[in-house]
Amino acid sequence: MKPAQRPEVTAYVALGANLGDAAQTLRDALHRLDHTPGLRLIHASSLYRTAPIDSSGPDYLNAVAEVSTTLTAPALLAALQAIELAHGRERPYRNAPRTLDLDLLLYGDARIESPALTVPHPRMGERAFVLVPLAEIAPNTVSPDALLSVQGQSINRI
Repeated sequence: MKPAQRPEVTAYVALGANLGDAAQTLRDALHRLDHTPGLRLIHASSLYRTAPIDSSGPDYLNAVAEVSTTLTAPALLAALQAIELAHGRERPYRNAPRTLDLDLLLYGDARIESPALTVPHPRMGERAFVLVPLAEIAPNTVSPDALLSVQGQSINRI
């Protein structure tokens, strides 16, 4: 008898890069998301250019992807980190410039607090580079008040 497959969960992933060919890196990361076992890319936002927050270096390109997954949240996080590593991601210090950053924003309606993972992402409500692309593809997940709270942050759709 075949083991029962886990039900699909809708999750949202933030993508960001500011080193190298950031646009190509984000396109490749979206492709890898869609070709990771247990993951299926549903929607991807436009790309947005933003200035670094609490960091230095070139401007970031950001996007948000909606995925459907049968992976557990920790397994999805591991898959995201493997994609980051494949793009040369290093973590020399907090908020360092990066070749690729993938953050798990939402995993269904789960609330997770562990040393390795917090969902919903604890800082997503403070970042225009998350809320604006998330609102583009999933408007019901972002309140108008949340968007108003980040309106002073520079973000440009490209």
